[in-house]
Amino acid sequence: MPTQCNAEQLQFSCVERRRVVAAFDGGTVSSDAGALLLGKCDEAIGLIDRLAGGFVDSRDPNLIEHTVRTLIGQRVFAMALGYEDLNDHDSLRHDPVFGALLGKLEPKRRGDCAALAGKSTLNRLELHAAQGISRYHKIRPDTQAIEGLWVDLYLDAHHEAPSEIVLDLDATDDPLHGHQEGRFFHGYYDGYCYLPLYIFAGEHLLCAKLRRSNIDGAAGAREEVERIVAQIRQRWGAVKIILRADSGFCREELMSWCEQNAVDYVFGLARNARLVRSIGAELQAAAAESRETQQSARRFKELVYRTRKSWCRARRVVAKAEQTGDKANPRFIVTSVSMRQWPTRALYEEFYCARGECENRIKEAQLDLFADRLSTATFRANQLRLWLSSAAYVLMHALRRIGLAGTALARACANTIRLRLLKIGAVVTVSVRRVKLAMSEACATQREFIAAFHALSAAAR
Repeated sequence: MPTQCNAEQLQFSCVERRRVVAAFDGGTVSSDAGALLLGKCDEAIGLIDRLAGGFVDSRDPNLIEHTVRTLIGQRVFAMALGYEDLNDHDSLRHDPVFGALLGKLEPKRRGDCAALAGKSTLNRLELHAAQGISRYHKIRPDTQAIEGLWVDLYLDAHHEAPSEIVLDLDATDDPLHGHQEGRFFHGYYDGYCYLPLYIFAGEHLLCAKLRRSNIDGAAGAREEVERIVAQIRQRWGAVKIILRADSGFCREELMSWCEQNAVDYVFGLARNARLVRSIGAELQAAAAESRETQQSARRFKELVYRTRKSWCRARRVVAKAEQTGDKANPRFIVTSVSMRQWPTRALYEEFYCARGECENRIKEAQLDLFADRLSTATFRANQLRLWLSSAAYVLMHALRRIGLAGTALARACANTIRLRLLKIGAVVTVSVRRVKLAMSEACATQREFIAAFHALSAAAR
């Protein structure tokens, strides 16, 4: 038997005549005990199994050590826990908490292998072949299945069809710092980037489409909206659908499609000299009020407007004539919604301005869940990374929506939930009959943790 050596004790300064000592002798300890809630959340919505079903595995089943479910689960759970790099998995593959999450504490076929996959195996998953298979890349994603999954998860989250849903469209930049495939310079963002398209329904993610940045911001939006609307109406035939987006999506192709398919829209409209002249009196009135009150002032006006060449018909336009300090701030939106449904001022202030929440969700996906970590060489591999990050977002949103409803963390962002609820230290004991995680009695979020456990357990039944 190997010699059992005592761990070296490290002595620090004294406190009230007591020595402060430390040693690496606490047994198996994990900093991610709260990850068990992610496992419960996955049981409630079936994310990992359904996402793994969106991959084609051409490996010999008699030689597989790490299933597609294990590989996908590792990446998604790790991103949710704050591990964005594949290198992290060379340590995480030995963590019994991850083993418990994925139902695999020991290797099944190879005794010289860890229970979970390392960075090299996960790298082969991401660097899949463009077509067919190669010797080292035998797993490839099914684009149609994965893109449809986000909508299915949204539909499954509702017990009954809502009367109306709002789909928010937005494009954002994913900065690139290497020479990735499809890399282009974007003048507005002043850098090399991708230009992914996001579509949300409230906080539910429905689309995360990676695009090159040498395109119009609305490129491909009509095709994605058409696919999503068809999938929604297949289950909810009578639901009213409204699209909401900034002026980057105010395109004839998309507006005409909406009008032909009974989908309403509210889009920002880029201002021009004709539009500004049409609200000249309102701008003057707002400026006079602002000078008198020394505060911002705004007026609203209804217009019927048609471009000289690009639009096929005249459309309702709502104009905002605003004076802020010494600057005029005219803004416009175009819509298919009638004045009876949404009066002028309310349409702009209450409905259109609410699209800012979509931007918060994109920031959460990028800053907290690493949707901007697209450093792989190939475009298709970076699309897969964006999908995996999107899955981490869906998982964290489900945890917030199902497990944390009514708690102090019900509106918390993913990073706050991670720090307060998932990053909990615990001593892990693995025996023949159980895996026990002994968490600190001083944990400040015990109440929220227990409430989330019971809510997720009820949802998983």
